[in-house]
Amino acid sequence: MLKYLPLIWSSLQRHKLRTLFTVASVVVAFLLYGVLSALRNGFAGGVELAGADRLMTTHKVSFIQPLPLSYMARIRSVPGVISVTHATWYGGIYQDNRTVLQVMPVDPESYLQVYGDMRLSPEDFKRWLADRSSAIIGRAYAKKFGWKIGDKLPIRSELFRRADGSDVWDMTVAGIFDQGETEDSQAIYFHYDYFNESRTMGRDAVGWYVVKIDSPENSAKVAAAIDAQFANSPAETKSTTEKAFGQAFANQIGNVGTIVVAVASAVFFTMLLVTANTMSQSVRERSAELGVLKTLGFLDYSILWLVLAESMLLTVVGGALGLLFASLVVKVAGDSFGAFFGAVLLTGSAIAIGVALMILLGLVAGALPAIQALRLQIVDALRRE
Repeated sequence: MLKYLPLIWSSLQRHKLRTLFTVASVVVAFLLYGVLSALRNGFAGGVELAGADRLMTTHKVSFIQPLPLSYMARIRSVPGVISVTHATWYGGIYQDNRTVLQVMPVDPESYLQVYGDMRLSPEDFKRWLADRSSAIIGRAYAKKFGWKIGDKLPIRSELFRRADGSDVWDMTVAGIFDQGETEDSQAIYFHYDYFNESRTMGRDAVGWYVVKIDSPENSAKVAAAIDAQFANSPAETKSTTEKAFGQAFANQIGNVGTIVVAVASAVFFTMLLVTANTMSQSVRERSAELGVLKTLGFLDYSILWLVLAESMLLTVVGGALGLLFASLVVKVAGDSFGAFFGAVLLTGSAIAIGVALMILLGLVAGALPAIQALRLQIVDALRRE
């Protein structure tokens, strides 16, 4: 079919403005598809990284309500619990209010015990433990800001104030970590003790607990036992699996998967109509030319494939440009979303699905015009000249 490419390209240039608008509609469709797929990946990222053997224990009333630090020892005593750690949302801001970072004060030793998938070198871990004002940073942040070990980071908090009235906790980079299979970790962890001793509000309280259990099969039993410990207390708890917690958090914003499918379906359907209309008009206008091609010996099915190839060229070129623009948008805006969710990336699987959609939509849009060209009789075609 490559030898017919000049013929196909010549057909598309017959009405350049119409072709341009058709390609533009395909670009917009795949731009939206790419951006929405990346957002969906970001929302689902934290859920997919959730450990099957970890529980999340939060305040029963609301996730934003703190829990006493004293609960840690009591949770550790529950049968089936291997280790427990805690974290608190810090609300980190760097340089200006637009640069929001995922920053959390944690207990270093217990945190790495619970999150065994965190990859931090022994030297960096030792350096982190030795300096109470130090922090470890995700590799994505290190790449984005050019941070390296030993750098001083003045990170503001949008939620807490120090005893001296300042909202800045100065941190020294002690190490760079990775988590999961990629190197896109976007988080900063620093010492809870350093944070707790100097804040004016919520002292000796934490945001939530993360509990590592002996077996995923015991998750419901252990969760019930933890919550029973604090029943009828001023700060009752709600424990659930880490995956269920992450999914519930994502669902507060909406069922992103359903939104992506609904929006993409509407956009692709519109694009399909536009492309099919373009191809139908093109075939009607070129009936005489198609008749001449048949007179010259082109087989009916060769004409059919020429029309289908023309339709697929429209969708493939437009789709490729759309995904390219989507990757640029995601690259620019992805870091802002990544501060709250998982990595906002246009994954290889999303691109593969996009390529398949380009070909499929091209075939569907060109199917009816191609069949019309197939059935076109030479006499009828030449009579329209």
